Amino acid sequence: MADKEEITEPTIAQDLVVTKYKMAAEMVNKVLLKLIDKCKPGESVLSICETGDQLLSEETGKVFKKEKEMRKGIAFPTCVSVNNCICHFSPLKSEPDYILKDGDMVKLDLGAHVGGFIAVVAHTVVVGASKENKVTGRKADVIRAAHCAAEAALRLVKPGGDNNSVTDTIQKVAEQFKCKPVEGMLSHQLKQFRIDGEKSIIQNPTEAQRKEHEKCEFEVHEVYAVDVLVSSGEGKGREMDTRTTVYKKTDEMYQLKMKASRAFISESDKKFGNMPFTLRSFEDEKKARMGVVECVNHKLVEPFTVLYEKEGEYVAQFKFTVLLMPTGSHKITSGPIDLDIYETSLEVEDDSLKTLLNSRSSKSSRVKR
Repeated sequence: MADKEEITEPTIAQDLVVTKYKMAAEMVNKVLLKLIDKCKPGESVLSICETGDQLLSEETGKVFKKEKEMRKGIAFPTCVSVNNCICHFSPLKSEPDYILKDGDMVKLDLGAHVGGFIAVVAHTVVVGASKENKVTGRKADVIRAAHCAAEAALRLVKPGGDNNSVTDTIQKVAEQFKCKPVEGMLSHQLKQFRIDGEKSIIQNPTEAQRKEHEKCEFEVHEVYAVDVLVSSGEGKGREMDTRTTVYKKTDEMYQLKMKASRAFISESDKKFGNMPFTLRSFEDEKKARMGVVECVNHKLVEPFTVLYEKEGEYVAQFKFTVLLMPTGSHKITSGPIDLDIYETSLEVEDDSLKTLLNSRSSKSSRVKR
């Protein structure tokens, strides 16, 4: 079976596949820069999400125009999670919006694909922060912690490395800044048309999660989305009363009873296939809200729930896409960060972590500006 899979599944051993990953990455990096510019006081989160999705659709629509059959588009709809909101906040027009204000910690999370080859990114900014207006205290601690942990992970996600050492290192780095990785968050291997491949890295697992989570080794020609989320608090996510708006189709089968549910699953399949999507992108948002309920109840779609840390805490996130090439690991997505803006009295004291962070990281394929 494994041999058959290897023959049929395209990997980055092929130049064209690498090209498609890099095209998707360039688009995602470009859109991210535009969204960072929008993170200003008075800007609405809904408007940033809508802009992100529109730009991702426009960018992916510009390539391979002659290949009518090729699927391309959004691989992860734009989510903008602020302060103690951990992830997946992408409001509908009919739901409460959030208006950004000075000092807000904003996590931008998005992705695109070209022919099913996915590039995702997440980045954290503080509204109004600059060289003249530096970020201090717990906000600075948590951004430094998440950024350092992501840099450490980048050096460990390479052929021959394993997921458990990444889990342990992210934990150690966060602790240097008196912070905690968000419990149970996963980073996944990326495959064609699959944002959650078999191999994964877990953060801050509970005892039960650690037992369930299988050890795996990274191999050449694999691709990973490494997602690091660190909290200034306990690192435990909880659901509040915010509506889930991002979903992804599963492989489950079920004969749906409601007409609205059947219309919903049919439209989601046609437009998005197996990629995550937002209810905002349906022709009729109200019908989509009705139709999704039965689909979730029978596990035809899985929700990306909106999670929160305790009020008053901060969560920072950095996510990048990395190609494990024979020449080394190539990080193809990331956002710009000026660490001088984040002033913290804490630093990495552990010698083994210092050595790791000072070692040469992967080649970084930068977006042209």
